[in-house]
Amino acid sequence: MNSLRGLDQLQPVDISAYARGNLGVSHAHRFDSGRAGHDVVVLGLVHGNELCGAHALKRLLDLEIRPRQGSLTICFANVAAYGTYDSKVPTRARFVDEDMNRVWDHATLDGPRNSAELARARAIRPLVTGATRLLDIHSMQSGGEPLMLSGMTRRGQQLAMEMGFPHLVIADGGHASGRRLRDHGAFADPEADATALLAECGQHQSPTAAENAIEIAARFLLAVGSIGQETAESIAPFRQHAPSKLIEVTERITVTQAGRNGFRFVEPYESLATIPRAGTVIAEEGGKPICTPHDNCVLIMPSRRLVAGQTAVRLGRVVGHDAQPPVE
Repeated sequence: MNSLRGLDQLQPVDISAYARGNLGVSHAHRFDSGRAGHDVVVLGLVHGNELCGAHALKRLLDLEIRPRQGSLTICFANVAAYGTYDSKVPTRARFVDEDMNRVWDHATLDGPRNSAELARARAIRPLVTGATRLLDIHSMQSGGEPLMLSGMTRRGQQLAMEMGFPHLVIADGGHASGRRLRDHGAFADPEADATALLAECGQHQSPTAAENAIEIAARFLLAVGSIGQETAESIAPFRQHAPSKLIEVTERITVTQAGRNGFRFVEPYESLATIPRAGTVIAEEGGKPICTPHDNCVLIMPSRRLVAGQTAVRLGRVVGHDAQPPVE
């Protein structure tokens, strides 16, 4: 991984050796231990320009990581978009037709609409719905500390905090524009056991994002019992990190209009900027101010893509520091 540090920008890796797969689905590999345990899935490249996921999955496959219990499935998701990646215009490779991380509701998956992303989502859907533990690896538009998006279930929050990295755990409810993979089916059911996490590993083009993704994958596999400590640390050295902190999303701000009088932030906020006072204007839309709803308001991943119907920013508050949420 040290070679990543020598690059100005993270580069795509060749995943052609893993194109065939062993499940009848391209770029998807399943390994079964033959012993009782979780059915674990690790995915990357839901967005084709988020290269860190490809680096992490390739490392697991190159090292021939196998589960000591249960099963492990490793899947490169939106390979069609990834194949279009151009470092001069990286954002164009995010998707081919539509955002693959907004199509995971049953009505869309089972409906008549078609796109490149829907076709791929339908192909890998059996892998996802069969999982009891899932990690979805992503990266972010802007810089900042890596985040783990746990969803609203306490079991998701607990698993994220047990991993210890990323130390910032975001309890969030998703987007108005469509359901994410990590919220599909039983993953979002408070009465179910299946648990999914979404890791935001760093800025898209940062070599550090790949380092983070590889360590996060190793920690996840250790936490769910797929591998032991020695194997985990052969994947990535475990660095020292700050104590876990849980941030609960209190409000989601969605862009309702774009253009000249559309949504705009009053400052170029970075992710996790904290606004001390309630009532502080952070954005405007249609001539109306958008204000922080409470003191010490955390701005989570302010978007640079201010498109009508898309999330502009999530607002949150710190609800726990170095504290485990209760077990359900």
